[in-house]
Amino acid sequence: MKRKTWIRIGIGILSLLLIINIIASFYFYSLAIERGEKDFLNGNEDLEVSAETMDVLLEGDWRKWVDEQEFEEWTMESEDNLELKGYFLEAEKPSNKVVVMAHGYLGNAMDMGLYGEYYHEQKGYNIFTADARGHGASGGDYIGFGWHDRHDYTAWIDRIIETYGEDTEIILHGVSMGAATMLMTAGEDLPDNVKAVIADSPYTSVYDLFSYQMDRMFNLPSFPFLPSTSVVTNIRAGYSLSEASALDQVKKAEIPILYIHGNADTFVPTRMSEELYENTKSEAELMTVDGANHGEPYVVAKETYIDKVNAFLNDHTDW
Repeated sequence: MKRKTWIRIGIGILSLLLIINIIASFYFYSLAIERGEKDFLNGNEDLEVSAETMDVLLEGDWRKWVDEQEFEEWTMESEDNLELKGYFLEAEKPSNKVVVMAHGYLGNAMDMGLYGEYYHEQKGYNIFTADARGHGASGGDYIGFGWHDRHDYTAWIDRIIETYGEDTEIILHGVSMGAATMLMTAGEDLPDNVKAVIADSPYTSVYDLFSYQMDRMFNLPSFPFLPSTSVVTNIRAGYSLSEASALDQVKKAEIPILYIHGNADTFVPTRMSEELYENTKSEAELMTVDGANHGEPYVVAKETYIDKVNAFLNDHTDW
């Protein structure tokens, strides 16, 4: 066979692979990042939790508590002109302390009532939570996985301080994607009012998380699919998968961070919190919870969880 024929065959194969990669990139963007229902998570064994946990998450008394509260609805325009929704609940007695909470992937602001009930009812704190862009009542046709959301939260923090005074003290508490969001926020130039971060089940970066899930869910290598998906994400959502890094942000953090992770987490592996902890610039602590799957530590070991959070805040703040 002539050399030119081999060259044509080679070019044809490379062209076909390129087309497949491009199609796959748009598919993975639509699958994970574009706003909408995510059927691929249905039946995912990595997200299975105990019947007891599922009962608490779906039917727990905290949901009735949330429904009974009169949250003040806040609206804000993001730096890229999205309408975002936040919800503030004042403490029953005047307090200068505010817990700012961030929910997980495909959730909404009121999911954080699971934690907010304790902070509000038992600790007497003001609480604030928001629908992340691409979620709930907030605008956006893509999911930011915390990267653009970090600027949204710095704006929410500024508004809280402006509304409630310069003596306002704030801690940040997030779960899963919300935890990564708060870690990304912690790497920004925050006002001194922000005292600490509680990060429950965070990932190191969006690229690391997708690489892990690409192998676990699809038995595919990250290359070449993730680099090309990152290009599509940058074009359509304005960020790359690698730049959306909680790991890079905690290397700049100035405020104390408490990491909490279930050691049975197979959706976001525990090693990600361990890596974050080892690379945190500020004071940091790590607690793992035996037998807890993704986002499950609070339900599996509620008293231990609360005790650890309180001890951490006592040690690193005046709360």
